[in-house]
Amino acid sequence: MAVSVPAVATAQDFVTLFDGKDLSKWTTTSTHWAVKEGVLALENRTDAAEHNDSYLWTAEQYGDFILELEYKAPAGRANSGVFIRTSDKNDPVQTGIEIQIGNVNPSRGLSRNTVGGIYDLAAPAADFHKPGEWNHYRITCQGGKIAVMLNGKPSAEADLDLYTQTGLNPDGSKNKFSRPLKEFARQGYIGLQDHGVPVWYRNIRVKRL
Repeated sequence: MAVSVPAVATAQDFVTLFDGKDLSKWTTTSTHWAVKEGVLALENRTDAAEHNDSYLWTAEQYGDFILELEYKAPAGRANSGVFIRTSDKNDPVQTGIEIQIGNVNPSRGLSRNTVGGIYDLAAPAADFHKPGEWNHYRITCQGGKIAVMLNGKPSAEADLDLYTQTGLNPDGSKNKFSRPLKEFARQGYIGLQDHGVPVWYRNIRVKRL
């Protein structure tokens, strides 16, 4: 499907969410998020479990926006994600959209759960992820449309207005959601997932549209 994106924003349009110094624009219940040498790090996580109460959330909510950030995941086991427009921080899996972070498993190929994709909705166009290195995400949300660029290349896109049935994508494939994506909130919190595996972020900024 074709998803149009807004015009490119200039640098002065963006607001810094993480400047490498502190987490003053974020909230969390966790003690595992730390700022070290200008990098936001999730430390001492090795259980690979999902910790909904320890995600890192923006203090403010965002509707239409462009989000840019850099992330680095371990070269081996890796699992994290960027949550957008999450309306209920206690239930991000069912009230937010996740842009996946992890490594590509060569034996499984690309899927809707692969890094660069929109989790359970759209697979990445190709494997643009660099394991163990810094990667750059640019995520654009406008109305029902979500467009993802990974390392400067168009990676995945979706129009939530087309997701009109519970548990189904427009192509008839199944998804995990308990209500149609068309009904999801068009404003919410931006979150960084603690999935029990170390991950690092830097240079996080957002521009409202």
